[in-house]
Amino acid sequence: MPAAPFPRQAAVSAWFEKPGALAMRDWEHRYLSEQLRGFPAQPWLWLGPSASWVPQVAPAGRGLRLHRSSDGLQWQGELRCGLSLPLPAEAVKAIVIQHAAPLELEALLSECERVLMPGGRIWMTVLNRCSPYRAHWQWQGARPPSVGRCQAILRQQGIRSRSLRHYGPLWRQSSEVSGTALPVLRALCVLEAEKRSEAFIGPTAVKVAWRGPVAT
Repeated sequence: MPAAPFPRQAAVSAWFEKPGALAMRDWEHRYLSEQLRGFPAQPWLWLGPSASWVPQVAPAGRGLRLHRSSDGLQWQGELRCGLSLPLPAEAVKAIVIQHAAPLELEALLSECERVLMPGGRIWMTVLNRCSPYRAHWQWQGARPPSVGRCQAILRQQGIRSRSLRHYGPLWRQSSEVSGTALPVLRALCVLEAEKRSEAFIGPTAVKVAWRGPVAT
């Protein structure tokens, strides 16, 4: 399929290939693969920022691993496409989105809502713009969206946020990826959301009462 044009979409930041970023990637892969194990018989979709960010060993079950091309204009991997994704509606049960580009965030999440089954889950990883760790990536082309914007767009699409967790180092690339100290200042945000379907309103019982004699 031809790729949808995003003329202002910058190439993928070189920061994603730095040692500190790759250490974060390895932690993300372990954590996200563990989440996908909760849907062992259901298809999934994994979207990464570059080729080195999709897992080399596929998670359990059936799925597609895609990554951004170097110019940021296409998705590549087990197939090559743009948006819209060449998948039928409600085709996958779980979606992993690692470090989505802000310029196409609305289009991407709209497409993810289309292909996600009711009751399906989305996990998004986003660099924390409030973390002091941002000094390692903010001058290297990385432009993460805010978590608030991600949550607002998901809500507009009918996808409800379930949790928001913070992981990663505070200051140094070599520090631990996990931890509990000052969680809101850690380098990485992990947003989990669920697609809810509207339930039909059932019939309401009608009470009947006679208020006077009935003529015969």
